Amino acid sequence: MDVELTPLPGIGFRRMFTTDAGLRIGVVTHYAGGRRELVYHDGDDPDATRSITLRRDEAVVLAGLLGLLDVFDVNITGPGVPGRQPAVQR
Repeated sequence: MDVELTPLPGIGFRRMFTTDAGLRIGVVTHYAGGRRELVYHDGDDPDATRSITLRRDEAVVLAGLLGLLDVFDVNITGPGVPGRQPAVQR
């Protein structure tokens, strides 16, 4: 599966991929504050893109729902940016 990286000058960058069903899904990461937006559309018109803005803690919860936290332990209790550590200790 190919992930497209698109710089968004003055904003940040967008990473998107297309599902087998043709749905385009991605994340826009903003330079200012690291805010993330979940973006998606199911048509040929990129102007029809919809977005959901997530705070960092909300993005961590979504990652957990998608199974990412099975791979990483994430500390979400401290202030600032949470640290990440591999779940498997070597």
